[in-house]
Amino acid sequence: MAEYQAPLAEMAFVLTHIADIAELAKHERFTHAEPEVVFSLLEECGRFMREVLAPLNVIGDRIGAKRNADATVTTVAGFADGYRRYVEAGWGSVPFDPEYGGGGFPWVVAIAMQEMLTSANMGFSLCPLLTQGAIDAITHHGSPEQKATFLPKMITGEWTATMNLTESQAGSDVGALTTKAVPNDDGSWSISGQKIFITYGEHDMTEQIVHLVLARTPGAAPGTKGISCFIVPKYLVNSDGSLGRRNDATCVSIEHKAGIHASPTCVMNYGDNGGATGWLLGEQHTGMATMFTMMNNARLSVGLEGLALAERAYQHALAYARDRRQGRAVGAAPGSNSAIIEHPDVSRMLMTMRVHIEAMRALCYLNGASIDRARLGDSAAKERVELFTPITKGWCTDLGVELTSVGIQIHGGMGYVEDTGAAQFWRDSRIAPIYEGTNGIQAIDLATRKLSLRGGAAVADLIAEMRSVAAAAEAEPALAVVAGPLGDAIDAFAAAAGWLQARLQAGAMNDVLAGASPFLRMSGTVLGGWLLVRSALAARVEETVIADAKSASARFYATQVLPTAAGLGPAVTGGAAALPNW
Repeated sequence: MAEYQAPLAEMAFVLTHIADIAELAKHERFTHAEPEVVFSLLEECGRFMREVLAPLNVIGDRIGAKRNADATVTTVAGFADGYRRYVEAGWGSVPFDPEYGGGGFPWVVAIAMQEMLTSANMGFSLCPLLTQGAIDAITHHGSPEQKATFLPKMITGEWTATMNLTESQAGSDVGALTTKAVPNDDGSWSISGQKIFITYGEHDMTEQIVHLVLARTPGAAPGTKGISCFIVPKYLVNSDGSLGRRNDATCVSIEHKAGIHASPTCVMNYGDNGGATGWLLGEQHTGMATMFTMMNNARLSVGLEGLALAERAYQHALAYARDRRQGRAVGAAPGSNSAIIEHPDVSRMLMTMRVHIEAMRALCYLNGASIDRARLGDSAAKERVELFTPITKGWCTDLGVELTSVGIQIHGGMGYVEDTGAAQFWRDSRIAPIYEGTNGIQAIDLATRKLSLRGGAAVADLIAEMRSVAAAAEAEPALAVVAGPLGDAIDAFAAAAGWLQARLQAGAMNDVLAGASPFLRMSGTVLGGWLLVRSALAARVEETVIADAKSASARFYATQVLPTAAGLGPAVTGGAAALPNW
């Protein structure tokens, strides 16, 4: 199995030319995050992921987490020590508020670190990633006392956290949940109910787990309007910050899954012995808004999972293709065996992986940098976050499944054999299109809400910006060949967006819903082309080898991928009439 190597040069290129971290470092909040500092930080982080966490990936998959008879969960040997070292190194605290012990770095730096963490070991990565989301929720909605109680140790990683939405009858329809919260005389609440699919709901890597639980208070309205969010810690916290008695929260089982075996996916019971004690986070009946603070960043992190696993699968497949010798390539000496990378179809598959990975990385990092700029008060960046997030989550996770499958294909029959390790990336990636709102939900959000931002002007501004990049490419001799395909793809995107906006305004909701998923695919494809051409233009000022590589990626994408955007047009505009009446 190929050893994971963080793609530091690619990451630095995107941070420099797409995310523009040098500009972010000019802001007072981020003056300590100069590019040289960031790149040194990422280099050390990459070393840690390669040496400490990546070696645990295979054993985590093969052995998996185990639930014990006493309802505790034991993680795979090495995970608890790896997590201890992760906490001691301070990796989880890098992007958070210095007031509570964070490093205060831009969120886009955390995105780059998350890429390496997830590539190294996705099963492990899910624990700190869920904690990051809970930190966001408490930071934005918690009382001063809640922040002081929970944030310092969550930011260091000494305590982890979970997000408890799903119930057996309430998956994507969160408003159907039945977990109850009854007020106690002391201001706390008594929580009772069952939650499923709770990632790291119980484990042995930390002493404390902070559960954020959605529940319904007495007399609450039906549906999502009646939902509130509660902090329900595994152990109650004493006034001096020490841990008190065990709360009434129990892991009753863990799921047996296709992938991410190292990550315990728990069924959690609250209140089996009288009621779990919780505290309201934010106001009553604002639970969905509280959770969406957590989920929006989580959706970017899940989109990043598609990128991270595709990168790991690409490195694996590339190493195999260079070593595996079979058949004689055209032009090779008679009687010789060629490395399979010399065969055009294998080369095409590898290049397909590479260009999509470059496009996904650019989109994920641009999304992360837009979050930073939105937090600094940039309203245009806030719009871009809203527009990019469903595309990032949906397109990148779909591609994660497809590209890890291509990685198996490059291995041939050996890819389907577990011993090579190629299949694990595919199995692990399959959950990502389901996590944090299925990709169908992301597509609906994009088509019904995000296209209408500022009366449609937000997407119009994006189209104009993309067209300016196509025009710049046309003026550059080495890139003129990509200008036409990019321009055609942008035209197809604009036409499809216009059709959906018109149908939405006409009240033809089923037509919009029927075209939403192919439109999300088209959107990601076009944005990917735009960002690869931007990268190629930016690379013209770099060393020749970088400029040549970025130009090659843009040309391959323009000729092999961008034409599919126009091909999706009829699927977008076909309307609900194309669907059967089941």
